[in-house]
Amino acid sequence: MKTFDAQIIANQPVSARYWQMTLDTSALDQPVRPGQFFHIQCGDTWRAPLRRPLSVYHYDQKSRTLKFLYLVKGIGTQQMTLKKKSDIMNLIGPLGHGFTLPKQGALLLIARGVGVATLHALACQARAENKNVHVILSARTPADLLTVDLLAQIGATVYTVTDTERTSSVKSVRALSEKLIREEGISSVYTCGSNRLNKLVQELADEHQLKGELATEAHMACGIGDCYACACTIRKDNQLKTVRVCTDGPVFPISEVVL
Repeated sequence: MKTFDAQIIANQPVSARYWQMTLDTSALDQPVRPGQFFHIQCGDTWRAPLRRPLSVYHYDQKSRTLKFLYLVKGIGTQQMTLKKKSDIMNLIGPLGHGFTLPKQGALLLIARGVGVATLHALACQARAENKNVHVILSARTPADLLTVDLLAQIGATVYTVTDTERTSSVKSVRALSEKLIREEGISSVYTCGSNRLNKLVQELADEHQLKGELATEAHMACGIGDCYACACTIRKDNQLKTVRVCTDGPVFPISEVVL
């Protein structure tokens, strides 16, 4: 973890509600793992004094570039959209614990909305290691589906479900997931972005004896473990335990998360 400045290479909308920011992170001299995040100073410290945690969407070690995919929702992310090429962003990171890949077998990734950002980074790493990756993307509308083409380009098999098409119910996603588990040699399942899908993945991992991991989302203040604003509860060794998403997570074994 370190605090550093990064120059913006690009910052543009990718849909009506989502933007992508690309940064030159030459100042970063630490490895970055899928599932980790950075704590970002969004802009005006008077109007938005707290940093925002953004998960790694893509990190290129060779070019030393870092990409974030973010939902424009509040004052902080609204200020981020005002940033231009060559502007400077201040970051703290990389922070938290990331995903772990299985030694063998295919991966099933289930994402809702901007939850695909952190799972996209995982898909890229898995494909780089020549592992088979199946991704179920869920969104409100087809226009809200993100990274479909990019995931297909790296060799992942992508399935899309949406609310408007009435294909995104838990029942429908369960049926599709169970079909993939049976037919595609799935050994591990990962999720981010939806409580109802988190519960589904927890059930699937238990029923089919799969390795499972969940990237949790939480509001944060400090991002480095001091304030406990992001505290959540997990179950470990048959006991409930309070942990911090920023330092103990954000990725947890799906079996430990209390949903």
